[in-house]
Amino acid sequence: MKKIIIAIDGYSACGKSSTAKAVAQILGYTYIDTGAMYRAVTLYFNQHHVRLTNLKEVEKALEQIDVGFQYNKKSDHCDVYLNGLDVENEIRTMEVTERVSQVSTLKAVRDAMVKLQVKMGKKKGVVMDGRDIGTVVFPDAALKIFMNAEMYVRAERRQKELLEREQLVNLEEIKANLARRDAIDSTRAIAPLKKAEGAIEIDTTHLTLEEQVDEIVHLATSCILKEVRENIMA
Repeated sequence: MKKIIIAIDGYSACGKSSTAKAVAQILGYTYIDTGAMYRAVTLYFNQHHVRLTNLKEVEKALEQIDVGFQYNKKSDHCDVYLNGLDVENEIRTMEVTERVSQVSTLKAVRDAMVKLQVKMGKKKGVVMDGRDIGTVVFPDAALKIFMNAEMYVRAERRQKELLEREQLVNLEEIKANLARRDAIDSTRAIAPLKKAEGAIEIDTTHLTLEEQVDEIVHLATSCILKEVRENIMA
């Protein structure tokens, strides 16, 4: 069957990654978590004390960074690798979370990651989630989704995710972090977070993960069938 690119954008802790991963599994597509790529860069910058205000330091660091994904059979998840090392747990810490939005505002960082993301999605059959997938990385994606949810739900979901990684973080601290990230992501000069033209908005506040996945799989199937019909009629 014909394959398409599915671009999923939205705010932090809306269920983007979990939904995108499940959709990819059902469709037999490749799942790419672009947020994890920026987190890996942030982790490297933290470890090597890269000053974000020093462009030369940033560019030199980016030359030393190789980000990739590798399937983990035990967790049934594609773990993030930084320069050959599994950093899946390290990139999910609050230390990285606090700084990732600042790192991702840098043009040099975004240019490097977008170039890699475009390369990854060249063959289609990809579900990619992030904040600028439908607006910058794949503006011509056959299916563009924009996900949102109420703040209290997002904070509770993030707290649960952290607890599963044995990290206990106060709910108010999580809310404050999410609010800061929203502000930075939505107002940055380069590739700000916004709903892409033609994107379908999904509010996940009252939706279960299964309902989110079912809706996007249904939309994807409809898009695929539409493209097949159009090709037959052409």
